[in-house]
Amino acid sequence: MKSYALLTALATALLAGCASNNVPVRAEPSYQEAASSQFLQANRDAVTKLVAGFNMHALGGGPVLVATVVNVNDLSRSAPLGRTLSEQYASVMAGSGFNVKEIKLRGDVFVKEGAGELLLSREIKDIARSHNASLVLVGTYSAAANFTYVSLKLVRTEDGRIVQGHDYALPNDRDVQRLLQVPR
Repeated sequence: MKSYALLTALATALLAGCASNNVPVRAEPSYQEAASSQFLQANRDAVTKLVAGFNMHALGGGPVLVATVVNVNDLSRSAPLGRTLSEQYASVMAGSGFNVKEIKLRGDVFVKEGAGELLLSREIKDIARSHNASLVLVGTYSAAANFTYVSLKLVRTEDGRIVQGHDYALPNDRDVQRLLQVPR
């Protein structure tokens, strides 16, 4: 009888151990996690630092254009990361009181399908003049092994002079890696 009870206890323990190792449970992200996204916060902080102490009225208070952040190795291309960053920068700047002009709504801006609004140096003056913009926010990103480095600049459209700049890094987590993928 003792051996039967011992065998039953051993079998129960063995089965309980197997049952707990069935299928891994996938934890879905929550709305709370989304609201406290480090990605969003890093991008907000970057724009806040970029415009800290900046006097927009010193430049006449004209509109600001936000160009698509592009790959530093190919300035004519951008991944979803660059377009996402640009959208977030525009939102933060508008929320900070800057007169940000939405250039996607205009037909006279060079838009390359899949790349967003690309403002190359030779085009900045013409596009800025047509929008009466005094500044353009431009930026590049460069993906490395562990981080993606982002460089932001506020450029005066009148003469192409950089009036403010800020650099920061994003960790190459799953979200950033996915946003770096260029659809074929």
